[in-house]
Amino acid sequence: MLMYKRTLRIFLLVMPFMFVAKLSAQTQFFNSFDDTKIAYTDEGKGEVVLLVHGFINTKESWKDTSLKADLLAEGFRVVALDLRGNGESDKPQTEDAYSLDSEIMDIMFLMQHLRLKKYMAVGYSRGSIVLAKLLLKDKRVKKAVLGGMGIDFTHYRWPRKIKFMQAFNGRVTEETQEAVDYAKSVNADFRSLYLQQRFQPYTRKSHLSYVQAKVLVIAGNEDLDNGSPEELHQAIPKSEFVIVDGDHNGTYKTPAFSKAILSFLD
Repeated sequence: MLMYKRTLRIFLLVMPFMFVAKLSAQTQFFNSFDDTKIAYTDEGKGEVVLLVHGFINTKESWKDTSLKADLLAEGFRVVALDLRGNGESDKPQTEDAYSLDSEIMDIMFLMQHLRLKKYMAVGYSRGSIVLAKLLLKDKRVKKAVLGGMGIDFTHYRWPRKIKFMQAFNGRVTEETQEAVDYAKSVNADFRSLYLQQRFQPYTRKSHLSYVQAKVLVIAGNEDLDNGSPEELHQAIPKSEFVIVDGDHNGTYKTPAFSKAILSFLD
């Protein structure tokens, strides 16, 4: 009897940790079109929602957000990846590895790897730039959210992109110093970050008119560094537009951001 009580006590002590471990997303990997190893997590059951992170970030940026928790609670299957050059994915150092929309190909190959015939997607910041081009390439996307992004990425010589490209190639300015410092603090790969900016997927404003998926453009009311999100909405035919409280670095973590997206996806 004493041994039984002792065993039960130990079980009750460790049970919460066992439960947390079970809920934690386990990273999986697949080899993309050029054998670059791409890391991703796959949680829940139901309709698939892909989460695409921003610049100098990873799939872990979604981990403690209201959005991810709410998606899982509402019965969605949530897939999040580390774009090449980030997180646990490979960080190739050659120009060829980032040219010709390699990041778009990675996502399409991931969806093929998961044998998905259709899915929805949420991008934030640079993730929205990647997602905008994906919408023109992959007809399996039935709904998409472009978060934290304005119209300026549709300019080929976008000055902001050029500044950040140069910053990760050694030409740091006052405007880009904070981003460089942050990248150092998380041990990001500077060569890869430079190449991600140099070969960033490019979508002309006129090409957005060909997007067939339903789209939500959402941004914080203090987030205009990337141009007008309303103009981005106006350039996409089947799109909705929502402004919520927040700045660029915080909006995607808020309950208001999540609520607007859940309403749109439903």
